[in-house]
This record gives sequence, C-alpha cells and structure tokens, in this order.
Amino acid sequence: MENNKRPESMARINNAELAEKFIAEQVAAVKAQVGEKKVLLALSGGVDSSVVAALLIKAIGKNLVCVHVNHGLLRKGEPEQVVEVFRNRMNANLVYVDAVDRFLDKLAGVAEPEQKRKIIGAEFIRVFEEEARKQDGIEFLAQGTIYPDILESGPVKAHHNVGGLPDDLKFELVEPLKFLFKDEVRVVGKALGLPDEMVYRQPFPGPGLGVRCLGAITRERLECVRESDAILREEFAKNGLAGKVWQYFTVVPDFKSVGVKEGKRTFAYPVILRAVNTVDAMTATVENVPFALLQHITDRITKEVPGVNRVLYDLTPKPCGTIEWE
Repeated sequence: MENNKRPESMARINNAELAEKFIAEQVAAVKAQVGEKKVLLALSGGVDSSVVAALLIKAIGKNLVCVHVNHGLLRKGEPEQVVEVFRNRMNANLVYVDAVDRFLDKLAGVAEPEQKRKIIGAEFIRVFEEEARKQDGIEFLAQGTIYPDILESGPVKAHHNVGGLPDDLKFELVEPLKFLFKDEVRVVGKALGLPDEMVYRQPFPGPGLGVRCLGAITRERLECVRESDAILREEFAKNGLAGKVWQYFTVVPDFKSVGVKEGKRTFAYPVILRAVNTVDAMTATVENVPFALLQHITDRITKEVPGVNRVLYDLTPKPCGTIEWE
C-alpha cells in the first residue's frame, strides 16, 4: 500500500540532528492524529515499544496509557527497569500488571515449544484486553511497527501480540516508527534519552525465557535461566563483548546430571551458553569467547545459581543449529 511505503526522499537517520528532526515531525503528526484523545500501548521494554512510548510521552504526555505485563518470562531486572525509566523518570501513565502466576499456571506441564508460544501469546492478548477495557476514552492503539515488519509481514503487524484484540475495541493505529529500520530506531531512542541498556537491548524472543527454559517450564529452572543469563550478560559487559556479540544467552534443559559440590554428590541441571554473530539471522557464527572467560563464567554460575552443577558452551553455527533452542 502506498501509505506504507517509505518515502524515497526520507534520509537515513544516522545522527542526533536527523533524529531530533524526525522526533519533531512525529510529535506534530501524533498530535494532529490524536488530538486530546487517549492512546494505549503495550510496553514490553523492548527497543521498539520503548522508543514509541518515549516519543508519545513527548507528544501527548499522560494521554498515553502504557500497559506493562510482567508474565514472569522476562530477564532479570527488566520489569523493574520499565517502571524506573517510564514511571519514575519520564512520569508516564504506566499500568503495571503482575501476571506471573497466571502465565506460569497456564504453562504448567506444557513441553511442546509451539504450544508454549501459543499459550503465552493468547494469554498476553487476554491480559491486555482486560486492561484495555478498564480504561475510559481510549480510541487509539500505538504499536512499535518498524519498516522491516511492513516489508516482511504486510502493512499491519501483530506487534507484541496485541494484533489479536477483539474488533469491538475499534482502535485506530498509531505507528510513528513504521518507516524506520532498527538501527534508526536506536538513534531515535538515544535522542529521546532512553538508557543504553534499553536502546541497545539484544534481540529477545516474544515468549521470552519461556523458550530458553526447555521443555515444560518450572519455576526452579526458570530461575536458573534468569540468574545464569544475568551473570553471562554482566561478564560480557565487563569484558567488552556486549557490543561485539550480536546475541548471547543461556538455556536450561529439562534433565539433570550427577556432580559434586562442596564434597557432596549433586543431581542438578546444566546451563548451556550461546553466543552468536549474524547479519540477517539467516546464518550465524559462534563467537570465539576466550577460554579463561568461559572458565570464569562457569565458576560464577555453578557457585551462584542454585540447582546447577554443569556449564556447557554451544559451538553449533546456523545452519545446522538455529540461534534459539526452541
């Protein structure tokens, strides 16, 4: 569709000056579209939704209603970061929904990856719909659609799983980033004052840690994933790999092995480290992490994460392995 084609005259946004110009244009466009009415946004804490939130706060302030759903599958510190950045620093109208028990109860005993994805996506829509119906005067739905979404998925993308909202809500879409590529979104995010850890956030699967806690999700293994992932990210940041490696994370499979810890026999989970580089995610190479650093990360994880007695490094490129495990 013509109105979903990036204007040929639009310059690539690769510096602060162009970002400020884009922000001013979009603030004016949002004000013209929305007026004094309210806009609803599912704020995941990911790059796209965070930049949309910051841009709309600048444009319409408290008339933007951000809904952050904590489904228990986010990385360590991420829900707290969303509250700190948007409610405390930006004075956003933020609705925080603690739905951890609700999601984990639905996922109990479900091992098949696609079924887990469907449950997480469907439950997110239900929670978001419930929150949407509690709000008065909402006429618009903001989405973090970016240009690759339009090129790959058509003019409207079901971003953050909100595309399945019932038709009776009749929201008009607000998509201020829809002509931007991901690198441009990051430049705009920096210009809007978002913290680097949010702007340069790694690619993160929609189901979150749900597809890194392999097999049926348990709270114990989910915490193993969350805590080991936090250690890996901390050590990569300390050692200059955070900006060099495209994606890195941990997974915990649904089996145990025998080990020895503090002179006693253990029967505990392994943690698998994954660190890859890619241009288009169609192929990926494995990062050559210094062995001494791997040893240090192993030492920290086995000592600091309860229920773990082994750490493994995944050496498989794509193909034949995929980037994620599920």
